[in-house]
This record gives sequence, C-alpha cells and structure tokens, in this order.
Amino acid sequence: MAANGASGLPEIQTHEKKADGIFHHDITAPVNAQTIDELHSLQKKKSAPTTPLDGIQGSFTAVSDEARSKQQLQSISASLASLTRETGPKVVKGDPAAARQSENPRVVGHHHHQRHVSPTINVTDSSLKFTHILYNLSPAELYEQAIKYEKGSFITSSGALATLSGAKTGRSPKDKRVVRDETTEHDLWWGKGSPNIEMDEHAFMVNRERAVDYLNSLDKVFVNDQFLNWDPENRIKVRIVSARAYHSLFMHNMCIRPTPEELENFGTPDFTIYNAGQFPCNRYTHYMTSSTSVDLNLSRREMVILGTQYAGEMKKGLFGVMHYLMPKRQILSLHSGSNMGKDGDVALFFGLSGTGKTTLSTDHNRYLIGDDEHCWSDKGVSNIEGGCYAKCIDLSREKEPDIWNAIKFGTVLENVVFEEHTREVDYSDKSVTENTRAAYPIEYIPNAKIPCVGPHPKNVILLACDAFGVLPPVSKLNLAQTMYHFISGYTALVAGTEEGIKEPQATFSACFGAAFIMLHPTKYAAMLAEKMQKHGATGWLVNTGWSGGRYGSGSRIKLAYTRKIIDAIHSGSLLNADYKKTEVFGLEIPTEVEGVPSEILQPANTWPDKNAYNETLVKLAGLFKNNFQGFVSHKIGMDDKLTDEILAAGPIF
Repeated sequence: MAANGASGLPEIQTHEKKADGIFHHDITAPVNAQTIDELHSLQKKKSAPTTPLDGIQGSFTAVSDEARSKQQLQSISASLASLTRETGPKVVKGDPAAARQSENPRVVGHHHHQRHVSPTINVTDSSLKFTHILYNLSPAELYEQAIKYEKGSFITSSGALATLSGAKTGRSPKDKRVVRDETTEHDLWWGKGSPNIEMDEHAFMVNRERAVDYLNSLDKVFVNDQFLNWDPENRIKVRIVSARAYHSLFMHNMCIRPTPEELENFGTPDFTIYNAGQFPCNRYTHYMTSSTSVDLNLSRREMVILGTQYAGEMKKGLFGVMHYLMPKRQILSLHSGSNMGKDGDVALFFGLSGTGKTTLSTDHNRYLIGDDEHCWSDKGVSNIEGGCYAKCIDLSREKEPDIWNAIKFGTVLENVVFEEHTREVDYSDKSVTENTRAAYPIEYIPNAKIPCVGPHPKNVILLACDAFGVLPPVSKLNLAQTMYHFISGYTALVAGTEEGIKEPQATFSACFGAAFIMLHPTKYAAMLAEKMQKHGATGWLVNTGWSGGRYGSGSRIKLAYTRKIIDAIHSGSLLNADYKKTEVFGLEIPTEVEGVPSEILQPANTWPDKNAYNETLVKLAGLFKNNFQGFVSHKIGMDDKLTDEILAAGPIF
C-alpha cells in the first residue's frame, strides 16, 4: 500500500527501499514564513540580554531589555545633540534600508538640558527625519555595509577588507587644534616645539555644530561604544560616531571591545569622537588654515574631525587624550611597544619610524603586551589599545610572519593595491601611498598576552637608527642619561638630495612621540625616572643603524646582532658585563656580548678614518645639544637639581 504524503496523495518514491525495510525520504515540514522577507528574517537570530538583574543571581528579565534599549538610544541622541537647537535627533536602531519595511520604528527624541528651553531653530529638515543608528556592529555586518555602500571597499584574497581613506593617506598634524581655555591654559605644552596648536571654544563649537549637523543629515551613522586601557580601574569609555563602515571597523579593531555585559551597562561615555571626515570645515572659521580640521576639546571631552577620512586621526587623537588624562592620575602614558618573558620580566621599547620597534618587540619567545601605546601605573604596564596598526609597505610572509598571518577576515587594509581578478594584495605597490596599513585585533597575534597587562618593567630600551654611524650598538644608561635620551627622542633618516647624494638627517621627537604628547616632555621624563627608580628598571640605548662609517660608507648593523643584544638585555646577562666609557656622549659600552663580534661594540674601532669618526661624533653631539636647548628652561625636581643632572648627562665636547 502506498504511503500518503503531506497532501494526502500517494507518495512518489524516488529512492529504492533499503534492505532493513525502512523507507528514507527528505520530506520536511514547510518553512514557517509567508514572504521572502520573512524567510530572510529567520536567518538572523536575535541576541538575548545576558546581564543578571542587580540582587537576583542568575535571573534575567525581558522587561528591562526595552528600558535598556531606550536609555541607550537617549544617550546616543544626547551625543548627537545640536547645541544651537539644544535637542538631539530622533534616533532609531538599524539599517534604514531594513527599517523602511517596518511600519512603526522605535524613535527617541532627547532634550540636551533638563530644563525646557525654546530652541533657536524650531523646525529643520533634519528634525523631521530619523537618524538610523548602526550600533556596535560586528565585523561581518560592517563588511556588508562597506561593500554595499562605500566605493573602494573590497574583500581581498586573505579575507581582509581593503578600503580607501580618500585624499588624505596620513595624519594632518598642521590641521590639529586644541582648545585653549581655563582647563588647559596652564596644563598643556604651548608654544615653540609643541604639537598643540590652539583654538578657542567658539571656533570649536562652530566645527562641532558643523560635524553634528552633517552626521544628522545622513540616513544612518555608525556608533561604537568601546574602551581604552586594559587596566580595569583606569579604563576610559569612548564613543565614536562616524559616517563610514570603514571607520567603525577600524575603531572596533583598535579600541578594546566590550563584552555584551559591559555594553549593556556602558552608560555615558567619558569621551566622544564626531568623525565627519567626508565633510570639510569652513575655511573662513577662525583658526582654520585648510578644509581639514582635527579638534580636541579636553574640557568637553570631545573630538571633531572634518575634511579627512584617514582613520589614524581617531587612534592618535585618543592617544593624545590619554597623554592628558593619565598623568593626572599619576599614570605614565607611553608611545612604546611592550613584551614579557615567560618569567614575567617586562621590557618597554621606544623608537621612531624605521628603528625596528615593531620588529624587536615582536618576539616568538616572549608575550606581546602591545605594539604602540601603553600606560605605566602603580600596578604595572597595560596596553591602551585593543589592536595593532601595522605598516604594510613591502610586507612579506618571510620578514613579518605574524603581521602577514593577522591580515585575514576582520582586518582593515588601508590604501593597498590588489590584483583585480584574484584580489591578491601587492604590498610593494605604492600607487596610492607608501603609508599602507593594516588594523587588526591584538588577539590575531598568536603570542599576544590577553588581557594585555604585565608587571613593572625591568628594562627600558631606547632605539635609534643612527645613520651617522657613531653611536654604539648598545650602551647602558644611568637614570639621568635615560631621561636625556628619552626627552631627545633621536633617530636619523636617510634623505635624498637634488644631486642624488644621500646624507643622514637627524630627527628628534620628544618622548619618541612629540606629535601626540599634551604636557611638556620633561613632565613625562620626570614620571619615567620616578617609576624606573622605584621599580629598579635599567635604561639601554640600542643603535639599529650604521657601523664602520656613516650611511653610504659603513654598513647597517645586522638584525641578528641586534636580536642577540636584546636577548642579553632580557636575560639579565648584560648587567654583569664589563663596561668602558666613551668620549663625548659618556656612554657605558659592554666589552663583550654573546653572539656579537666584540670589535663592532666600540664604534671608533670600526671606522677606517679616525678623524672622520671624531668629526662626525662632534657633529651629532652638536645636533643633540641644539635640540635640547628648547627644554632647558623647564624645571624638574626641587631646586632644579634634576634638570642640572639631565643636562650633565648629555654630550660634552
């Protein structure tokens, strides 16, 4: 007898009957959907609230979900409030394309002040529309948004998202402004040599209003609520409001990602970025010198970006904020890499571009705490960020396997060139820019230490790529020398001249990151000295540059030798070596390092022309002295004693 199917008609058998007498078929119940859209909606599983109610262990409530969502939307509306109209926009969660299918979206309008104030402008076009909020989207969701709506976004063969940052492919330091007011007048470093170019409160508010109005005019904006600083007691809550999926994914990777529980209780942010980089500032606004402006208001704890889509402005803007906030808590903020040995010994690596900071701090025998930004508190070292921002130019699997392998799904690739059909990236191609970058979560590095914290550092390593060829491969520094070289922040670049002759060019960047510091360099140096002294850290100056002559006549110190030197510092064996003192700079040089030819440890021995060596040594010493003149007027310590010690630690000739 034929079996009846679901319709009651005889079932048509398309498979042979099995030997066991049991008939197998693929008939299933019909899908529970009436339309294609309804079917698509079944693909996406709703996230349930995961935070227990206060006082009720393990108990969850569906009622609080709506209240929590309303509070969240009110907070975002307040962030986007126009201060002229004193109201926030009507905000609703979700992609506007999907929301158009919904008849009754949930809307929240938020008044910026508790008391009622008649707005200056009662009705505007933007107040009649919804602002759709794409809140803390996942990388997969952000990929979809970027590929669908942002020209120049592609998935590469490794799974990373390739993006374009527009006309600006690097930071615009000359367009950075900081509000000078009662709060910052006496705290910040102003004047000659300072990276802080002033603006007043009024000019900031003009730019803020411009940015907020632009963001509110869009169909949708991306909002990220995230953290800075892996030290839970000193972390900062940041909110990033942006117009591009690229910017949202970049900050998702670079900041610390909150857990669902932390996000549900995020509350009001400590600092907010308004990234309206696709829209220019008004060049007629006071203090503006171009259509680009990156503005910090430390009193309001806000940052406004206009006229540049380069994502690095957000990263370094927040670093500047940490350089201001952390020292107020007696926590030292540092532009450095950091790693930790299996015995818990932590090292800090300082160095400008080209010195090998990233390469030397990435060590397969040690845990990576972070590659760029750190805090040193009374508890130890903590990474400020949740990701890495690596240079990609000439990247290869052989040279940088960890970075190469980190470029996968979730990673943002900025301004790279790829093969049109295969989407394979050509990292040697500089067609868009030489400053190609990859931004990825730190857990993409196999030996990353999660959470990114460690005990107090044992070694503070200052890296210099000396193209003059007169600094030793390694020297041990006393405390005053460490401060002197930390404040100097020296390296030498090789620059081409019109005649094609290449000459070394000295570069000094205070605290190895002058573009980002907010206070005077001596304040950071004094904090570094105090912490090194208290916790018994040793300072080292390591030259990764030239030996046996300047650039063009000598040769670059082999990376294998530098790694042996770093290994000897980590192991502690270099502390027990015999030392000789050099002339002019007064540096202590070890007579022997395992695995390194002894003759290269003393630079004078490697130069065939001793007169040329002495002339070059005195020339570099003069450059150091001239650079340091800008810092001598600032007192450090009681009765200027420490300042005198630091000056005495410089070159004498």
